[in-house]
Amino acid sequence: MGNFTYCQPTEIRFGRGRAKEAGEAVASLGRRCLLVTVPIFDAIRPQVEALKESLRTAGLAVAHFDGVVPNPTTESITAGARVAREHKADVVVGFGGGSSMDSAKAIAVEASHDGTAWDYLFFKKPPTEKTLPVVAITTTSGTGSQVTQVAVMTETATKTKSAIYHSRIFPRISIVDPDLMVTVPHHITASTGFDAFAHAFESFIHVGGSPYADIMAVEAMRLVKSYLVRALKNGADIEAREKMAWADTLAGLCIATAGVTLPHGIGMTISGFCPQVMHGESLAVTYPEFTRFTWSSAVQKFATMGRILDPKLEGASEKEAAEGSCRAMDSFLKEIDMWISFEKLKVSQGELQAIADHSQVLPDYKNSPRIASRDEIYAMLTASYRR
Repeated sequence: MGNFTYCQPTEIRFGRGRAKEAGEAVASLGRRCLLVTVPIFDAIRPQVEALKESLRTAGLAVAHFDGVVPNPTTESITAGARVAREHKADVVVGFGGGSSMDSAKAIAVEASHDGTAWDYLFFKKPPTEKTLPVVAITTTSGTGSQVTQVAVMTETATKTKSAIYHSRIFPRISIVDPDLMVTVPHHITASTGFDAFAHAFESFIHVGGSPYADIMAVEAMRLVKSYLVRALKNGADIEAREKMAWADTLAGLCIATAGVTLPHGIGMTISGFCPQVMHGESLAVTYPEFTRFTWSSAVQKFATMGRILDPKLEGASEKEAAEGSCRAMDSFLKEIDMWISFEKLKVSQGELQAIADHSQVLPDYKNSPRIASRDEIYAMLTASYRR
């Protein structure tokens, strides 16, 4: 089995109606709260107002930073940290999808340390015990950020996307309330849902994975396959939303203990150079080529994935099921409306060279069962340009 370590310090409050506990949860960690969200729009306005009321009823002084951007930038993090300092915040609440929760974690570091959050990336100096506590309240089912020690951001000047990775930014409390997810639009549901599947699958094939992560990963993949299409057909299907919220949480727990592989390293680079590309899109666009490149180096695990996506592979041999997983992945992407190309994402062929050049900056590619060279990555990218 090999050695492995598992640590999950986040208190997870899962279930319908749990968002009502936000005030009590946050008040257990501080008295002056910075709420971190995207700019408020009509669909989330009632949720945000209810959250603010819960926080204030619990006796918290609340400041609101609503400057979160998709694929958070160092500039947006610095703006949020400035508000936190001015408010003298002693706890940070991230409310929303991965961008809001990642921003909250990065702000919790920058607001309490010298320099900027970019100075505390995974290969630089670690954040200290001064890091402000974070409460994460997720409104999507895909990023897993509510249970991870990762905060992703982009340095705009260099188009470099990287992350703080440290146990001190694990959210102290995570609230996962499926009632918050019924208004998530179709494409965001699909994109985040596929991200959850990718988290589970990549931790499953990760060369440094563990039996514990494998158990959660298989269950998460099964749940996504069973319930994502239902959530796409009817966003108000609360059972589907509940199961997807659980799949996302399981997949987040997987990457917190195991990690991700080549598609995430490429995907981070894609979003760094092309911020209009959502994270789930950056994964879906390369997955057909990634599976074909990798399946023969992890036959048993690709066979498991293939049988989850296509029950017709149950009677096939391990090798047949592993190879068949590539076609099963294609079909799944089409079924969830994520069969996309770089052309559709408005990424030019010229940008693919730069993406390939930077896709090995992050170490994720080293975690794959088959390690790709820069030229092999470029070949995958060019094959994904038009579908």
